[in-house]
Amino acid sequence: MEQLKTEVLVVGGGTGGTAAAVQAARRGAKTLLVSEFPWLGGMLTAAGVSAPDGNELAAFQTGLWGAFLRALAQRQPGGLNHAWVSFFTYEPAVGAAIFADWVKALPNLTWRWGHRPRAVLRQGDRILGVDFEHFSVRAQITIDGTELGDLLALGEVPLRWGWEVQSQWQEPSAPRSLSDPQDPLYPIVQRYPVQAPTWVVLLQDYGDAIAPLIPPAPIEPPDFSTAWAEHGAAAFLNYGRLPGNRFMINWPQQGNDYGEALQRLIGSNADRQDFWQAARWHTQQFAHFIQTQLGRRYGLASDCFPKVPSSPGGGAYALYPYYRESRRLIGLATVSECDILPAVEAQVAPLPLNSQGEVSAIAVGNYPNDHHYPGFELPLASRSLRWGGRWTGIPFTIPYEALVPAAVNGLLACDKNISVSHIANGATRLQPVVLSVGQAAGMAAALCLEQGCAPRTLPVRSLQNALLQDAIAPLAVVPCFNLLPSAADWVAQQQQYLDYPERYPLDGNAPGNRPAYQAEPAVRIAGLYHRLAPQQYQLSCLIDNKPSVLALVTLHPTVEAQLKTLPTPAAVVASGSLNLSGNWLLVTDIYINES
Repeated sequence: MEQLKTEVLVVGGGTGGTAAAVQAARRGAKTLLVSEFPWLGGMLTAAGVSAPDGNELAAFQTGLWGAFLRALAQRQPGGLNHAWVSFFTYEPAVGAAIFADWVKALPNLTWRWGHRPRAVLRQGDRILGVDFEHFSVRAQITIDGTELGDLLALGEVPLRWGWEVQSQWQEPSAPRSLSDPQDPLYPIVQRYPVQAPTWVVLLQDYGDAIAPLIPPAPIEPPDFSTAWAEHGAAAFLNYGRLPGNRFMINWPQQGNDYGEALQRLIGSNADRQDFWQAARWHTQQFAHFIQTQLGRRYGLASDCFPKVPSSPGGGAYALYPYYRESRRLIGLATVSECDILPAVEAQVAPLPLNSQGEVSAIAVGNYPNDHHYPGFELPLASRSLRWGGRWTGIPFTIPYEALVPAAVNGLLACDKNISVSHIANGATRLQPVVLSVGQAAGMAAALCLEQGCAPRTLPVRSLQNALLQDAIAPLAVVPCFNLLPSAADWVAQQQQYLDYPERYPLDGNAPGNRPAYQAEPAVRIAGLYHRLAPQQYQLSCLIDNKPSVLALVTLHPTVEAQLKTLPTPAAVVASGSLNLSGNWLLVTDIYINES
């Protein structure tokens, strides 16, 4: 067996693992990234979820997440604003090419794909590296970037899988009991230990041509009869509309979420392959149903994903499922639902403090919270607010201690496998958050090498400063709605809240005059502006010489302030990106029309 040595070993080429490897190498660490598949990026690419959720506001587009969006905007023909589930949709191959190019640009980063971990090398309480089928790697720091926390299991690192009761962290949305049939959540708890994954498929609109027939899968046909009854066929397809008249099918309402016998995911390799095939067939059957119901103008987008022998995916089907939940580390701290809910009369969650009383935030998220259980709705404590004319989520942060095992050394977690409760995972699992967590893990690993310390003794402030001051992709660690990375005082304001958490504004708005957002508008539309209600804005205008009414939404704080204060009604000129799927104009500039 080949014997390798490296400073940082990252196992898993998913969203967090890719970010960790890139950041560790950019900081100067000799890094080895080992993945199972030939595409890096996980949820954002190989798993097909090319309509990411969360961290959409301009102030939260920082770090590798912000860099990824900017690279997509430069590379994706047709732009990114096509669907109504996300402001950013793109071809998965474009995203995969971006991550591959980032890796290729780093001479101290080696990437090997086609390999799964077989064993974790451990001596006492220290992780020393990982064995693969044909080679063994010894590393000073090992990072678990696998989609299902495989290193945690192989290394016998204490972990969680499944639900926790309400009394453990006083989470308002958790079940009171896991075994009491009288508990309202009992049916969900018994059937689904974790959230259901989805095997994504991409469809193509063939227009006047006839698409190839999508064959039925060799399974009992599920009942998809009401999949889009609430929304209608057009809105169903436009949910995940991609450039080039393609559609990402990741539909939770009697669609291709698949949650049967989820324990197979943490069983043997044969068990996991069995789940994969079943999930892939379920999605094939859904695609067949869509074509049967909506017509042969819709077919498979057959050139989207590479063919890989170890996967039943490829072509129009993602390489593996979009996992919403993993084995979860038992870390030095655990993010619970209470940590992501807003403080009293606040629009932000409290900043996390470690045992020394320091703010320990190292990544920002704002996704509302969302759980997927086919056939069931899980009532969750609200953590949403309206901002910029639309619903978004309450900002929260991830503490560094959630990446660090409580019981072992030499290991960091960096994907959905961080130390988080089952309930809170519904908000922390999203692509931008995981990308940022991975970036923080990679930076932490490199800093441990520089400072000669273990992850558990790394001073969190040194990590925060390194992330804020990174030369290529500086990452926000404290969320403010109006604090853009372009602001001259961006780092100083972030550091102020780390030093004085009591100054962190409850409304999430940093004081002082904020710089205007600069953007190249895609379109400019004149019309009559109406403010129908707080955070509900509308533009009556002409689109293709036809009277139209558009919702006005924005991701930018200066525009958000304008929309709240413009006189109503008012003749205006609005600039931005027109999205007919969502029937909105994503506004980058608006002013009174004096002509």
